[in-house]
Amino acid sequence: MKILVVDDEFRIRELIKKYAALENHEVLEASGGFEAVEILRNEKVDIVIMDVMMPELDGFSAVGEIRKFSDVPVLMLSARGEQYDRIHGFELGIDDYVVKPFSPKELMMRISAIYKRYNHRTSAESGEIFEHEGLKVDFAARLVYVDGKRVDLSPKEYDLLFYFIQNKDLALSREKLIREVWGYDFYGDDRTLDTHIKLLRKHLGEYSKMIVTLRSMGYRFETKI
Repeated sequence: MKILVVDDEFRIRELIKKYAALENHEVLEASGGFEAVEILRNEKVDIVIMDVMMPELDGFSAVGEIRKFSDVPVLMLSARGEQYDRIHGFELGIDDYVVKPFSPKELMMRISAIYKRYNHRTSAESGEIFEHEGLKVDFAARLVYVDGKRVDLSPKEYDLLFYFIQNKDLALSREKLIREVWGYDFYGDDRTLDTHIKLLRKHLGEYSKMIVTLRSMGYRFETKI
């Protein structure tokens, strides 16, 4: 796997590079957002680890630029764990958000999970189309329509909706959703899941009613309401 590590702190880049080497990953480095964007315009990488707080072009702005020409998976690093920052990152289309200080081993596991999900998600999708009332999902094209109007979901929002549809009318625990959609074991922090549910409901409009909260358990995607 080829990983681009973007952080203005040399020690952080070296730490990630050290652990990535143990798993035989190739690492490219960038000390800022502008450099990262230029690298991605000329190099094909499998995943980007992007710091938020950087001089000149911050991580959020860099991801915004990258999304104009690439859907490469992005894991964002930040010393800030506020909900606003998480939501902003996910709205830009990042795949995961890790707060510093972090466990390098856990970071490597999350990277592998994202890579695995990214490379296998299309093979799990058929050419079928799901329709219920005014909600339409074209699996092959990864397109979602609400009352005939196309809505743009982030990659992870789409993965979550796809999994819900695959398992419609079944009770799904938070742990299972995290494990199956994000691809790693549940760590007791379900803010990432709840943030994506919130964003997905916002995009689905009146059809957000289909995502039913199960108190103290998880969620169910209901088609019988």
